[in-house]
Amino acid sequence: MVPVFPFDLTLPLPGGGTLVQSLHQQLRAAVLDGRLVAGSALPSTRAVAAALGVSRNTVVAAYDLLVAEGYVRPRPGAKAVVAEVATRRPAKAPRAHGRRLEDERLNPLWRTPFMRPEPPRELPERCFRLGIPDHLHFPHEVWRRLTAQSLRAWSRTRFSYPPTEGLPELREAIAQHVAFARAVACGCDDVLVTSGAQQAFDLLARLLVAPGQTKVAVEEPGYPPLRAAFAAAGARLVPMPVDDEGLCVDQLPPDVRVISVTPSHQSPTGVALSMRRRMALLAFAREHDAVVLEDDYDGEFRFGARPLDALQTLDRDGLVFYIGTFSKSLFPSLRKGFVVAPAWARDALASVKHCADSHCDTITQAALAAFIRDGHLARHVRHMRPIYAQRREALLGGLRRELEPWLEVIPSEAGLHLAARIRQPRQAGRIVAAMHHCTPGAQTTADYAMLPGAPWALTFGYGVIDADEIGRALRRMRSALLT
Repeated sequence: MVPVFPFDLTLPLPGGGTLVQSLHQQLRAAVLDGRLVAGSALPSTRAVAAALGVSRNTVVAAYDLLVAEGYVRPRPGAKAVVAEVATRRPAKAPRAHGRRLEDERLNPLWRTPFMRPEPPRELPERCFRLGIPDHLHFPHEVWRRLTAQSLRAWSRTRFSYPPTEGLPELREAIAQHVAFARAVACGCDDVLVTSGAQQAFDLLARLLVAPGQTKVAVEEPGYPPLRAAFAAAGARLVPMPVDDEGLCVDQLPPDVRVISVTPSHQSPTGVALSMRRRMALLAFAREHDAVVLEDDYDGEFRFGARPLDALQTLDRDGLVFYIGTFSKSLFPSLRKGFVVAPAWARDALASVKHCADSHCDTITQAALAAFIRDGHLARHVRHMRPIYAQRREALLGGLRRELEPWLEVIPSEAGLHLAARIRQPRQAGRIVAAMHHCTPGAQTTADYAMLPGAPWALTFGYGVIDADEIGRALRRMRSALLT
């Protein structure tokens, strides 16, 4: 049988749908792709029905849909013709010099590689990946029960838009939690709930940055998503060096107006900002009318002596915005973080949040509030601390025992990762290659740096890898470096 169209048709299409829908979708795609040329006549409905072995009514119905959508133009007493469709998709994306062209309608900022998220890496489930807590020890049954309770309560209430700042019960729970866990002095009115720490960075960038004018000091190396949020807001980023006492406060330029810091567990080196520098940083902010963003992303997990007080605890002048997240203490897909804001900025920050997001979802807010209020968060942190401590000790011992000739451990007493400097920079290439091969998920601090030429160090996460696996991986890395 002679085909009625210059391409094959499949009836019905895999995945369901009626014969009419399948025929309509394939003919519409052919019009959009240019396989059915504008002005060409369609085969008669009788011919198509006979060729495809379907009823004529099926073809008539598919043609009628194409006419109604403007893809086909009927002609009285003659065959219908393909209409001019201005939005045809090109068969292939245009290329220039082997690279994809960027659409000039986009803001230039969003066409830069710096702003694009990294594609997900293919990693084993148990590995040295940074920033991921262990799902095997999470109280899933408790969370499931609290979520079900939240759903039942929600089903009995009228639909509405919840408060922009967050549910009052969650804000109260967060205030009590950070007061107990981190000695942060705040009440529920000081807390604004966000969709993770990343939204907190974005809101604060919108709030504090005058595009093209405001200078923002960021740690170098530091957390790339925070830099991206401030760059997107038009900030002038000023990379600041970090040493074993944390941010080098004495090198801050006097015209910096926002200072971002991870004082409890620097990202990615793991060092803590010394008390001397904490006081110097607050004095600098007070003298130069600057504000400080304190990112305390995994401060619940401490393994050494009593932790240093948070900057927010030491602040007496309303200089510090304290940012927290539950991505490390609970799980990343929860997407819940918060900002403890100075009184002078609370209303404006809520206005920014309302503009950007209106509110966070109610159901997980209520479940999280109950999880904290009923003591489950504190119990979970207490349960996980010795588990992570054992892995940390295995990593510390392995680095010192197996890799001491090549790596020097950077002191750190908190969080879910450790870093180690490369002793001989000229050996960095082979050491990094061995790291990627033997310790999947580990990264270099170059992945966190803005500028080239930063001192080389390796970072190893221990959130989702067991102690015995750590030891075996580091022994493999030693063998690779000895060959």
